[in-house]
Amino acid sequence: MESFVILGKELGLALELKQVRNQPLKWYTWAMASLSDPSMSEQRLELTKSITFIYIIDDIFDLYGTPEELTVFTRAVHMWDYAVVHMLPKPMKMYYKALLDTTNDIGYKIYKKHGYNPVDSLKSTWGSLCDAFLVEAKWFASVYLPTSHEYLENGKVSSGVHVVLVHLFFLLGVNRKTGGAVQVDDISELISSVAAILRLWDDFGSAKDEQQDENDGSYIECYMKENPGSTIETVREHVIDMISSDWKHLNKECFRLNKNSSSSSFTKASLNFARMVPLMYSYDDNHQLPILEEFINSTLFDDTFLVHRP
Repeated sequence: MESFVILGKELGLALELKQVRNQPLKWYTWAMASLSDPSMSEQRLELTKSITFIYIIDDIFDLYGTPEELTVFTRAVHMWDYAVVHMLPKPMKMYYKALLDTTNDIGYKIYKKHGYNPVDSLKSTWGSLCDAFLVEAKWFASVYLPTSHEYLENGKVSSGVHVVLVHLFFLLGVNRKTGGAVQVDDISELISSVAAILRLWDDFGSAKDEQQDENDGSYIECYMKENPGSTIETVREHVIDMISSDWKHLNKECFRLNKNSSSSSFTKASLNFARMVPLMYSYDDNHQLPILEEFINSTLFDDTFLVHRP
């Protein structure tokens, strides 16, 4: 909980855009579940920062800005230059600067701990994320329903999983340049599997996040358009089969990467992240997450759990 308090002070983001989600407890829970080792409080804090910006930028693309303004924002993220902040609409300027500040700082902290600054790789993940968000924004603006394949391939990127896992990879010092046995390109298949699990689980429930409109479409909607004779029940069974297949592929990738002992902390964290997905997206009829709320209460606020935690 001390790290959670520090996070609020370090980010210091006054949420100028009223509809942008402000759910720091939920964001911290992602990191806490992924990195459960008590000794990793510093890594949890840095990971939560990246998760925070995924949610904020997602809301900026869903709820604010024209396609033209979002194109400018995406271009600015690729440029990664404080000098271009003047190009942005006023509400986006603060978030852009905070994204650069935070990511550059994370890169420097990794350098101090592991001797290598991965900021170029971190920057690249944010550019890819904004590209995927922009594609979805243009689909929505033009009332275009993509094919299920188009949707899922783009949706795996817009899930933000690659941002989280690439940050995790470097925060844990797994990179070959810091003495590890693998490099970031070696984890692309693992990232793809976790991203597919998250995207499909996100779309699986009929309820969306209680603070968002139905702006994103869903894999189920795209698939049913391509298969007009299908029912919602058969499509949901199909999605369950896809999630099961992605889990098998994820386990296979973890087994492959674990042949190098230096990768074990990363694969464990990635599996923990994937296991959290059902808790994060199992909305009830009231658009709430009771299972997640119970998990947060038991792990963060239950004194018995905190004292006796192994």
